[in-house]
Amino acid sequence: MGDIYKNLRKEILTTIYKAKSGHPGGSFSGVELLYTLYSEFIKFDPKNPNEENRDRVIISKGHASPLVYSILSEFGFFPKSELEHFRKFGALLQGHVSKTVPGVELSTGSLGQGLSYSCGVAMAGFLKKASFKVLCYMGDGELQEGSVWESFMTAGDRNLHNLCAIIDYNKVQENGFVKEIKNLEPLKEKLEAFGWKVFEIDGHNVEEIRAAYHNFFINKEKPVAIIANTVKGKGVSFMEFKSSWHGKAPNEDEYNRAIKELEVDI
Repeated sequence: MGDIYKNLRKEILTTIYKAKSGHPGGSFSGVELLYTLYSEFIKFDPKNPNEENRDRVIISKGHASPLVYSILSEFGFFPKSELEHFRKFGALLQGHVSKTVPGVELSTGSLGQGLSYSCGVAMAGFLKKASFKVLCYMGDGELQEGSVWESFMTAGDRNLHNLCAIIDYNKVQENGFVKEIKNLEPLKEKLEAFGWKVFEIDGHNVEEIRAAYHNFFINKEKPVAIIANTVKGKGVSFMEFKSSWHGKAPNEDEYNRAIKELEVDI
């Protein structure tokens, strides 16, 4: 685990700890996915976040706001001092991502909405003959919702090759393992049947992440889905694969133990 990823996880953990509220498990699982996307692939201007030709990153997994806010502050959309006020009444940074935050394209909290919105934005891009790409960051639990599959079908039918679904497949949702609540498998084959080009990767392996994003950005054929196999609570042993850490802040002892683990070279 590189220093930047460890530091982001420590920042996410500290943000949640100070707020006494937040979602650590699913925030930890997406660190490499979002950092690599922002640092190497997408077009954006933090000084002009609504610039027309920007690539659009839609955060459907809105409860991963500690991750999103850490990433956006890392790339200059707002000062890192804003993280100190996470989930405070009247603060900029609330518990689910909001369009009032620079760099956030859509307010989300109720899951299953981001991909349908992303399809609309991708269609608008085609109509405008625009060059921007649309990427939708999704959780696996929300793939159990019908609106998501309507969107998969629409994107395949309309051949929205400017659209990418990034599926953070950590296999654990709020109430348990995804496969025990409503099994998604065989996920790759289902998405291919809906007309998508699918890349299945290790979502913590930066080289595999880069290769998948590269393939999307040169793609001119179909919508692309990246199934990123990840670990919920990645980096903290007592949080990994635990649904109990879906939306819970650590106490002081848990925070100190987690920080100590995140400071160890792996």
